[in-house]
Amino acid sequence: MSKKRREIPVFDQPIIETHCHLDYLKDRPLEETLAEAQRVNIERIVTIAVSPDNLATVRDLTGQADFVYGTQGVHPHDAEAYTDAAEQEIRAHVGGDKMVAVGEIGLDYFYDNADRNIQREVFRRQLQIACDTDRPVVIHSREADEDTIEILREFEATLKRRGVIHSFTSGPGLARYALEQGWCLGFNGISTFNKAENVRDIIRMTPIEQLLLETDSPFLTPVPYRGRENAPFYIPFVAEKVAEVKDLPLEHVLTQTYANSLKLFFDHLNGAPA
Repeated sequence: MSKKRREIPVFDQPIIETHCHLDYLKDRPLEETLAEAQRVNIERIVTIAVSPDNLATVRDLTGQADFVYGTQGVHPHDAEAYTDAAEQEIRAHVGGDKMVAVGEIGLDYFYDNADRNIQREVFRRQLQIACDTDRPVVIHSREADEDTIEILREFEATLKRRGVIHSFTSGPGLARYALEQGWCLGFNGISTFNKAENVRDIIRMTPIEQLLLETDSPFLTPVPYRGRENAPFYIPFVAEKVAEVKDLPLEHVLTQTYANSLKLFFDHLNGAPA
């Protein structure tokens, strides 16, 4: 007989899901996903744009529920699809009341789905959008620590807001640089994986005041639900793991990461709820 999976915990404190891809979820209707997220006290969800093809989709998703927000940006995987028209679309919409950041942007040298020179150029162009529009940034960096640091250094003086390096799996060098510069680091279900001690080491060195919770769903489902499609409502398992790794009370982790998320993504929105 298979062992029954533990029920998803429900906490008294609200949680903000800072990084997911609602348009990629396939296992259940969106309405069910959002209802289950609210059941486990997720107060807000940020769904992330990744390509010219889903910029409008993300904007549409933010209209599906009051508590769904979005971003505008092109992932390094799709850097070769980045055009002047895509840039104009990002610039035209990233200042909307429900758009919280420029992203997901950055560098990915693990998959190398796009030429690295083009990745770097597109990364720079989108960082400039964040500078020009006074929006925070959601960064993807994989096997590209040195170039990520080099490019971010170019924008230290002009980028008014920082942001988050999400799904952090990079080394301590990038972590130290980002934290010293005021960036947040985002952690998800990887933190629960048996072989992810390197990620837990970074969690230990990250001040709780600079740490965000995310799922990156439908990817990276946390233990004990690995093998299923990930979803925002699994984020309580990430919160529990962060509290365990940092040896902090769960209530403190929930309260502080909620405050971090508000400060980074919502304080600059005109008319956004406090």
